[in-house]
Amino acid sequence: MRALGLDLGSKRIGVAVSDRSGTIASPLTVIERSSSRRRDHDRIAELVGDEEAELIVVGLPRSLSGADGPAAKGARAEADVLASVAGVPVETWDERFSTVTAERALRLGGVRGPARRQVVDKVAAAVILQSWLDARRAGSRP
Repeated sequence: MRALGLDLGSKRIGVAVSDRSGTIASPLTVIERSSSRRRDHDRIAELVGDEEAELIVVGLPRSLSGADGPAAKGARAEADVLASVAGVPVETWDERFSTVTAERALRLGGVRGPARRQVVDKVAAAVILQSWLDARRAGSRP
C-alpha cells in the first residue's frame, strides 16, 4: 500500500510518501500554506493522484501527556475535510517528537540553518509516516 504522510503546520505542510510495498517513507515536498485551505487540500489531492497513494496519514500533534489539545483538534478537523477532498481514507497518527527527530537527523547529516528550515517539514512527515508504517508492519493497529 502506498501512503502519503502529512505534517500539517500553520505555514507549511510537509509531505512524505511510502514506497509501493509500504516499507519505507521518504520526504517528498513542502507545500507552502496559501490563504485558502481548499487550495492547499486540492494540492494534496493532486499529490495523492500523482503518487498513486491509497491512504493519507496525518500527523496528530498531541500533548506530551497524550491528550488532544487545540492543535490536535485542528488536525483532526482538517483530516476529516481532507478525506472528502482527496478521495482516499485519511488516518491520524501521533506525531510527538517528529520535528525534533527530523531536526536531529538533519543536524547529524550536516544540514545547517536556512537549508534545514527548507526541508525539516518534509523530513518530519517522513518520520510520522515511517512510524505509522512500522506499527502497521508490526501488527499494531495504526
